[in-house]
Amino acid sequence: MTFFDSYILCTTPRSGSTFLCGLLRKTGCAGDPQSYFHRPSLADWRDRLHLAADCNLKSIFDQARHVGTGNSDIFGLRLQRHSFDFWMTQLTALHPEQSSDVGRIEKAFGTTAFIHLTRQDKIAQAVSLVRAAQSGLWHRNADGSELERLKPSQGLHYDRAAISREMAELTVFDHAWRDWFETENITPFNIDYETLAAAPTDTIRQIFGHLGLDVNQVQNLEPPTAQLADDINLEWARKFMRETA
Repeated sequence: MTFFDSYILCTTPRSGSTFLCGLLRKTGCAGDPQSYFHRPSLADWRDRLHLAADCNLKSIFDQARHVGTGNSDIFGLRLQRHSFDFWMTQLTALHPEQSSDVGRIEKAFGTTAFIHLTRQDKIAQAVSLVRAAQSGLWHRNADGSELERLKPSQGLHYDRAAISREMAELTVFDHAWRDWFETENITPFNIDYETLAAAPTDTIRQIFGHLGLDVNQVQNLEPPTAQLADDINLEWARKFMRETA
């Protein structure tokens, strides 16, 4: 039996969160963690959850919990830091009687674990973000087919200013998560992209142990997505390091 009713993956873009969510989903017993509240828009939330346009706030959160639990005993949610403020504003409106953010979250989702996924190499993370924005391609399936494309490619070109901006914002997001954990007296379960990429099955077993799920359910998980980084990413990262040394 799990120790928690829910878990939230607290993260930032290009941190490996899609890879991690896919692995958790493949186990069949860790819910269906997705970004159900990705955009700051109630209309977008309703569309994502296939709800009617006049559906109220409580129904939105209830449906997210239902979908994100799937056929398991635990709800999973991926929450990007840039989505957090609007999301918490809606939870505050839904549960004004609660005096803390954690109280509001647990009123909606039950006893909740917080998993903090970061990427130590901020240059590589920023390069990945800039490249995805230029190419329009954010993720590939394990077989190489496109999983998520947001727009046609604009062509790839090294952009030092864009990499610098993304690095700064990603660093701010990481600090904001840590500040919030401290304010809310949360001790998150910490994971970094580098460890996840090197040992995905072991990482999922560690998460299962933390959540109180049966670690024996995790057996040699196949990667659900393909890595997009290649020599272009490496070239941009090296050039950025030379120019900013």
